[in-house]
Amino acid sequence: MKALILQAQSGCPTARQELAARLSARLDSMARYYARCCGEDQDDLLGEAWVAVFEAVEVTNIEIGQPDQYLLACARWRILDYCKWCRRRRHAGPEEAEDLVERGDMPRETLDEVRVEQLVSDLSETQQAVTGGLMEGLTWREVARRMGCSSANIAYHVGRIRERLADQVEMTMEATAG
Repeated sequence: MKALILQAQSGCPTARQELAARLSARLDSMARYYARCCGEDQDDLLGEAWVAVFEAVEVTNIEIGQPDQYLLACARWRILDYCKWCRRRRHAGPEEAEDLVERGDMPRETLDEVRVEQLVSDLSETQQAVTGGLMEGLTWREVARRMGCSSANIAYHVGRIRERLADQVEMTMEATAG
């Protein structure tokens, strides 16, 4: 394995392919395990693992320990960092999410999703049900039928939801201005 890593470090494509073939089963297993544990997409985790392996090949010192174990450890660290990043992104509040967007760690669309999730979590159960139906693409009448009320009730709740949204926007603007 040490000779193979040396050849891969020198840029030999055949050595890189052989190294990939030898590590493939272990990385697949690792990605599958962590996908079950943290709920992330297995293919995303596997991609992160391969990036880590091929970055680590360049700096691996074959004279210390078992270099293949070092490569696998680098892959594991990268997967865990990716899982932590995804969890932080999912659970970030609007202020933290704004910082992540500014650093380039989160797309603007995700920030909007965080804000919508926060708004929806602040609503009553009825308002959440109305919002959920509307976000599914249902009309006011269809939402009313689903909830067993009139479309006038839905209109009332939509009005309250809009007021909440306006208050939220106003608070956000005050916070960014101050």
